[in-house]
Amino acid sequence: MSLKKTIEIDIVKVPSSKIESIDFENLAFGNVFTDHMFYCDCIDDVWQKPQIVPYEPFLLDPSAKVFHYGQAIFEGMKAYKDENDAVWLFRPDQNFERFNHSAKRMAMPEVPEAIFMEGLKVIVDMERNWVKKGIGNTLYIRPFMIATGTGVIAAPSNQYRFMIILSPAKSYYSGEVKVIIADHYSRAANGGIGAAKAAGNYSAQFYPTKLANEKGYQQIIWTDDASHTKLEEAGTMNVFFRINDTLYTAPTSERILDGVTRKSIIDLAKKEGFKVAVQSVLVSELVAASKNGSLKEIFGTGTAAVVNPIVGFSFEDIYYELPTIENSVALQLKEKLTKIQYKLEEDTFEWTVKV
Repeated sequence: MSLKKTIEIDIVKVPSSKIESIDFENLAFGNVFTDHMFYCDCIDDVWQKPQIVPYEPFLLDPSAKVFHYGQAIFEGMKAYKDENDAVWLFRPDQNFERFNHSAKRMAMPEVPEAIFMEGLKVIVDMERNWVKKGIGNTLYIRPFMIATGTGVIAAPSNQYRFMIILSPAKSYYSGEVKVIIADHYSRAANGGIGAAKAAGNYSAQFYPTKLANEKGYQQIIWTDDASHTKLEEAGTMNVFFRINDTLYTAPTSERILDGVTRKSIIDLAKKEGFKVAVQSVLVSELVAASKNGSLKEIFGTGTAAVVNPIVGFSFEDIYYELPTIENSVALQLKEKLTKIQYKLEEDTFEWTVKV
């Protein structure tokens, strides 16, 4: 796809960059931000002129709708630098489409493609020195939109702010990941907003995740809200199960996010000759597969973590350890995808876009 310039953006640059003060070898995920941020306001369905300004706090009225009725959506993306210092995005068209799907579901205005893509291109280009070379080094990109209109009447806002902020990042997770399978709490329900990247989806899972953490588990594998029998997502990631030689992952739905990494892993796995089944896996089937030895791997996929192996799961207070596999499918696919993202391997899918 093209990232040709189509709109004008007002730009105010910082007097001097803070980049020299950043320890890029010891980054906590999402805590350090680059010098600039992009924003564009929408007032009464009219998009204003986009701006890039120094990264800084901004004022909101205490009655802003985002505080009271939760109109807030976001995306997660990354920029990568290859060995020739070129900067690349990974499937930005998919994030753009999903962003507007989320906006529509939350009764928010859809962001014009020119504003989203040009804003993305220009600010990443401005901050390209924050993208460091080497596998594991990325620039995490957070497009988001909030309702800034005022008043506490329970109705959609008439004003919104679309923004893009950038954060240099390394690996999202570290150490072993053990999970609990949910049998009470739910991430999403049919007819709800589970398929949107709405802020409320994530805050609603903080409490059950806290309970899991207290028991020594890092994440939860969510199940369907009606019966808690179908396996759906792992924490903030889509999830895959390798039973014998087949990779299973749940189909997307009103409850399951259409993950960009998920669909990329599916396509890549098929290309590499792995069997992939997009179908629901029951909790009972997973437990039985673990007991009879046919369950080989579980792994989550997402922009932040890319591919994250899971070493074991708990269900009804019984813990099931997964076998240790040196050349796991999860790590094979992660390596393949990572090499495409860093331009170390040919991108036959045409997923990468040069900034």
